[in-house]
Amino acid sequence: MPDNTALPSEPTSRFGRPRRKSAVPREVVLGIDDLEKKVSYAAGAFALVLAGIFVPRLINKTKITVTATPGKHNVCQAGYHLVSSLCQKSHYALPSSYVPQFLEIIIIGAVMMIFAVRAKRAGVAVCALLLGLALGTIGFPFVILGAWLIIRAFRLQKYGDASFKGSGKRASEIAKEKKVARASGTRTTSSVVRTVAAPEPSKRYTPKKPPRKKR
Repeated sequence: MPDNTALPSEPTSRFGRPRRKSAVPREVVLGIDDLEKKVSYAAGAFALVLAGIFVPRLINKTKITVTATPGKHNVCQAGYHLVSSLCQKSHYALPSSYVPQFLEIIIIGAVMMIFAVRAKRAGVAVCALLLGLALGTIGFPFVILGAWLIIRAFRLQKYGDASFKGSGKRASEIAKEKKVARASGTRTTSSVVRTVAAPEPSKRYTPKKPPRKKR
């Protein structure tokens, strides 16, 4: 009887290339260490401080001053008045206009803290990036936090060390190992050589050979 047992195959990506094995378990890559957890807690506390800044604006009207560059002969547009070298216009913002941004900071900041307590790297990184993009310039620290967590995850997966110094040292060691392997003519990674037997001719689909003519 034919042997139908499948040969073990290496995991491949959707592009057909062999997937790179992670240097550490998946749980380590997706989790966060003590340093990352402390930084995540600090980011969550900063989000709460930003939310506290909005509290007075939720109670009373807020006076907002808009500036613009004057035109020729220092002439301002309608509604603006010249102050020093800029055109200014003031108006009052209602408390309701700050409610969406206040809720956004509170909700995303709280969810980020929950992910930090549960040591979920992906959750903290996504919340930090969303909060940073939503807040604009003042949210730049959150963008840095999200990018930092992603970079450290990449280092963990590739080198087994999230620190810049440790991953750089490991990268140098891997480069030396590859150089020695090329010099010795051996490969650093082993692969399984598969031999596939030619299929037997089918009686149903393979045409019969014509009979040989007798001389």
